[in-house]
Amino acid sequence: MVEEENVFASKVKHDGIFTFKDFYKFCFDWLSEETGLTTISEEKYAEKLSGETKNVDVEWVCTKDLTDYFREKMKVTFAVKNMSQVKVKRDGVEVDANKGSVEIKLKGILVKDFQGKFDMNAYKKFLRGVYEKHVIVTAVKELKKKVSTDCDEFLGQAKAYLDLEGRKG
Repeated sequence: MVEEENVFASKVKHDGIFTFKDFYKFCFDWLSEETGLTTISEEKYAEKLSGETKNVDVEWVCTKDLTDYFREKMKVTFAVKNMSQVKVKRDGVEVDANKGSVEIKLKGILVKDFQGKFDMNAYKKFLRGVYEKHVIVTAVKELKKKVSTDCDEFLGQAKAYLDLEGRKG
């Protein structure tokens, strides 16, 4: 049976000026290029208009095979609240931007036996337990650290991007 172990959970929040379209693209590109995540699936995209403001909820599930037994998985949730259109001056030129609140929640997951090779019978399940507890203990620790590091770096980059955008506006 595929086993998922949560190894990272955190969030960042930003209130102020940003450009949602550019931020969305930055996050997508960073996850695919810097962490090498091979699949980024948008599980949800919902917009709700309320007068002059908009709320946007986005959920991504991102994966990358680390070995033929382990997979890295990230669940990224964007919650944009009270987003409105504003004009800001950047380099002396007035441009369109957004103002509102952005919260990014991230879970990092280490997926074990994602192909289900050890799930065929009781004997193979027993071997899997022995394999994980006695043979690959160090490898499991290193892979958990890698997933946590990828997640932490992504949140740091996303926060830095939003902080920089906020200062420009």
